[in-house]
Amino acid sequence: MSNPESFHGTTILSVRKGGKVAIGGDGQVSFGPTIVKANAKKVRRLGDGHVIGGFAGATADALTLFDRLEQKLEQHKGQLARACVELAKDWRTDRYLRRLDAMMIVADQDVTLLLAGTGDVLEPENGIAGIGSGGPYALAASRALVDSKLDAEAIVRRALDIAADICVYTNRNVVVETIGS
Repeated sequence: MSNPESFHGTTILSVRKGGKVAIGGDGQVSFGPTIVKANAKKVRRLGDGHVIGGFAGATADALTLFDRLEQKLEQHKGQLARACVELAKDWRTDRYLRRLDAMMIVADQDVTLLLAGTGDVLEPENGIAGIGSGGPYALAASRALVDSKLDAEAIVRRALDIAADICVYTNRNVVVETIGS
């Protein structure tokens, strides 16, 4: 990650609760103080649909990393943790990949992982992770809501709404993907 400032412009949040994991993200793309697009899809299903992921950072860079992760998932027969570790190795050592500016949160039925260009593959505490400019706000809100009666998807939606109230780089055009019951 050569420029942390490039991660302004989005909020991605993952919550794991009650056998369900949800990843959600807003749709705003900003170029400096200007909103360029309000309905970008930064959360999607990967591979055979058993993995979901969201990204913050440069869009083309993140899409390149999603493509690489899908290749690793195929190569490692859907083993998300192993695929992420292999991607992180490539991300750090490949001359082209190490210039990519993005962060990702990915999850399957069993694990949630945060990936960064520094080679980090982290499993967040309590199954909750947030990235992007509004990530800390959404993370705090979801931690406050996790003990409520809301399910994972409802927590993600509410926390992203709270983040949109605080972060000027986050809007309310939200996409949420879920796995589990």
